[in-house]
Amino acid sequence: MIQYDLHCHSTYSDGVLPPGDVVRRAAAHGVDVLALTDHDELQGLGEARAAAAEEAIELIPGSELSVTWERHTLHVVAVRIDPKNEGLREGLAAIRVGRDARAQKIADSLREAGIPDALDGARKYVTSDRLISRTHFARFLAETGHVRDVHDAFKRYLVAGKPGYVPHSWAALAEAIGWIRGAGGQAILAHPGRYAISNRDMRRLLGEFRDSGGEAIEVVSSSHTPAQFIEYATYARAFGLKGSCGSDFHAPGESWMEFGDLPPLPVGVEPVWSTW
Repeated sequence: MIQYDLHCHSTYSDGVLPPGDVVRRAAAHGVDVLALTDHDELQGLGEARAAAAEEAIELIPGSELSVTWERHTLHVVAVRIDPKNEGLREGLAAIRVGRDARAQKIADSLREAGIPDALDGARKYVTSDRLISRTHFARFLAETGHVRDVHDAFKRYLVAGKPGYVPHSWAALAEAIGWIRGAGGQAILAHPGRYAISNRDMRRLLGEFRDSGGEAIEVVSSSHTPAQFIEYATYARAFGLKGSCGSDFHAPGESWMEFGDLPPLPVGVEPVWSTW
């Protein structure tokens, strides 16, 4: 059976391995088809493509776009995109500009909570001068002993209602999907189980996502429990959406799910790759 992993990150966003090493690690763990989906970024795809040719693994060009929907920050994974498409490239550049301003606000908020120098601390973990993210702050908080680990950092400081959370307006949902489709790609709603959205609002979100041209949702994800695999498979069938899977790999040991660990999609869910 072909092993797909359509969500992972390199040093061009908030991963800790360069793109080539990400590809080699995925291949060593039995992945056959890999999408590199750095946050709001395309720069790592060339290096990843070269490594994929050496490793005889199929690389799918991708990105993970930051989106705002009704004051919620969501992520939309783009796969099979044309990295040279100007509309997509301009859209991603606009999103990245907003990250710098947000980082300063996060640092200011953490300082008020008694944690000084968070911006300088986070920058020590930044591997691309084009992008700073909450994950970099989370690693700083973990390494300096303010929290147990990266997941604890998000839970205690970096999500809505916590001291280091800063609301921010990203691309609109329909706008981001439009960029993806304009670049010939498919839009996948990433790890829907991570969002603090009621069941009623999740149904509204999925309807709007589908009607705007979204094609699939991540059913199998390291952000989901096995029970949520079934839950989001049910949502996919109900809304006529395909299913996707991804480890959301950032670093060895940061997640319970490694490359090659993804179980098959639940029965009855059409895979996003069914027409490839």
